[in-house]
Amino acid sequence: MPFWPSPVSTTDVARSGRRPSWPVARDGQVWWTEDRPDEGGRTTIVRRAADGTHSELLAAPWCARTRVHEYGGRPYAVTPAGEVVFCNLADQRLYRGHDDPVPLTPAGDGSRYADLLVRDGRVWCVRERHHDGKVTRSVVSFALDAPGDMREHVTGADFYAFPALSPDGRHLAFVCWDHPLMPWDGTELRVARLSDGATWTVAGGPSESVLAPQWKDDDHLYLVSDRSGWWNLHEAPVHGGPSRALHPAGEEFAGPLWRLGGMPYTVLGDGLLAVLHGRGDLRLGLLDPRTGALRDLDAPCEGWDPALAADGGAVIGVGYGPTAPRTVLRVDTATGGAETLARDAERLPDPAWLPSPRAVELPGREGRRVHARLYPPTGGDPGAGAASGGGPGAAPPYVVFVHGGPTAHAGTALDLEKALLTSRGIGVLDVDYGGSTGYGRAYRELLRGRWGVVDVEDVVAAAEWLASEGLADPARVAVRGGSAGGWTVMAACCRSGVFAGGVSYYGVSALAPLVTHTHDFESRYVEWLVGPEDSALYATREPLALVGGVTCPMLLLQGLDDPIVPPEQSAAFADALAERGVPCTYLAFEGESHGFRRAETRATALAAELAFYQQIFS
Repeated sequence: MPFWPSPVSTTDVARSGRRPSWPVARDGQVWWTEDRPDEGGRTTIVRRAADGTHSELLAAPWCARTRVHEYGGRPYAVTPAGEVVFCNLADQRLYRGHDDPVPLTPAGDGSRYADLLVRDGRVWCVRERHHDGKVTRSVVSFALDAPGDMREHVTGADFYAFPALSPDGRHLAFVCWDHPLMPWDGTELRVARLSDGATWTVAGGPSESVLAPQWKDDDHLYLVSDRSGWWNLHEAPVHGGPSRALHPAGEEFAGPLWRLGGMPYTVLGDGLLAVLHGRGDLRLGLLDPRTGALRDLDAPCEGWDPALAADGGAVIGVGYGPTAPRTVLRVDTATGGAETLARDAERLPDPAWLPSPRAVELPGREGRRVHARLYPPTGGDPGAGAASGGGPGAAPPYVVFVHGGPTAHAGTALDLEKALLTSRGIGVLDVDYGGSTGYGRAYRELLRGRWGVVDVEDVVAAAEWLASEGLADPARVAVRGGSAGGWTVMAACCRSGVFAGGVSYYGVSALAPLVTHTHDFESRYVEWLVGPEDSALYATREPLALVGGVTCPMLLLQGLDDPIVPPEQSAAFADALAERGVPCTYLAFEGESHGFRRAETRATALAAELAFYQQIFS
């Protein structure tokens, strides 16, 4: 039998992606977004009333999703009256209400909106405008009852995030940065006086990443800064003077700003801060900003999405664990009691079939220690060593997972895509290669100028480690990743013969076309990752130029509506492999973007991936 029999099907995995996200809480009510894979992947808004009843606020075809930065973020806000203001995917306009939503912003002017805040009768947000081939951004506001009254408060920077009004309504705090920096490189926290538009810098600069400002009072801001080498919480006076670290630690209290609208900490009713902190995954704690004392809350999960909300003495967030799906939880900070409000999947396989990770550090090149998580095969017949073609007692096959970003990390949230493999006798090693987040700025910057080198070396080292430890059959190790992870998959297969096959989802194969055609947010990212445009340098890194080194079969999957990694990237690599006679399957999906959302697409892609592993491991 090629694989162990498994209760985890591709259809189960494809339909599991409800992805509850972006909680908002007020007066005992909680709102969040949920995806609907069976409805074309649209996103709705769900409200849980104080009496515990749930209501889906947006019926099809409404879809609450913003395209700011293309990666989007929290697409809605809640008014004091409990109405939602949301961004609709199809036209990117803001709407008010849910039964019969009313448009608030003009049609057809190329505007997109994110980081929404409703305060003092106005909607405050980041506006991104696409006009005459140019992209500009600003912080704007308009009256909720007279949306034509649009005011532009700050402009001139390339990017904005985290607009926050002071308690007295006189000042606006915000974070901004300019090309070629990314928000984890260097940002500034500025304050604008609304009466006359005067602005000044409170913290940050080109080598300091400052994130997530919240007002403590009219004269002080909380913020997250990595000036120590770690994203730690600080308190800063608004009108001059040094900031103060609230709890200096070799841990992260935030993550990279890929999507707008999340807060990695929140201010509770008694002035304490509910915070996320840790290395890799972030756990929930309670921080006293006066004393710096920090204690963890005993919540039933191992990690949290960096988007918390407060309602009096309760904190609401989306937690997860290796055997628990993403769950909207309300945690009472006084008692520690946690209430489940919603789950990503209501039905799960028996826990015996779900993989449980073990954190490992393995030796990389140049003395690096590479962080990874090991998911051995789970369930089935562990003594059957023949799974996927090995002889009796043989080590099992493994797939090395490579996360995207690349400035990101692999979390330990329950992932049925991993369970799809481990429950069939295929192990998984999820690698946080050099350049990953969650381990401080120094580890993050190992990738500066060395994309296609450090990530590839660490992924190859991971495969070699699996074999040297006797964990995997060295002839049956594959590699799999998406987006930037797809780049690493292709590059690793070009540079090393250690892999039996590679699977790339919407991966990057060539740098110059990416720089020319990708979206504005990442249009200068390659300068940091590799260097200024240089055809000779690029030819030493990009998979398309190194394709002659590929000897293993490959599976390439791509959405045809992808604005981040254009479809030509995968198609060109597939054509180059075909010209050299290397087995390659290329699957393209109409209507899919950067990350597959439709249940039918996900099921087809996963079935193709399983068939690929069955072929190369047999």
